[in-house]
Amino acid sequence: MRIIINTTLMVPIYEQIVDQIKLLIRTGELKANDNLPSVRALSKELRISALTVKKAYDTLESEGFASTIHGKGTYVTATNSELLFEEQKKELEADLEQAIQKGRRCGISDEDIKILFELILEG
Repeated sequence: MRIIINTTLMVPIYEQIVDQIKLLIRTGELKANDNLPSVRALSKELRISALTVKKAYDTLESEGFASTIHGKGTYVTATNSELLFEEQKKELEADLEQAIQKGRRCGISDEDIKILFELILEG
């Protein structure tokens, strides 16, 4: 399992871990009952606090994507990948809505927002 942390993003590290694990589940790279790395092992690999990894695993567990068995580890639970994809689209939609509202508050026209969006999509 490969997770990349970007410290220049304004996204908390634990959320980056959660998002990347969800993506691995959605793409099928992680399947139901797959064992996730231990909190200690992942924190050492990523060079971050074990508490950060624990928070990510707790979040995954509370959202139903993982289950922890004390003394055995954390495992991916059976998930509906279509439901996960819809959840991720809903999150993106909310983020885009916030960006549009911010642009409007700054006086940027809808047409300029569309142009900016297209420029960003082009990379």
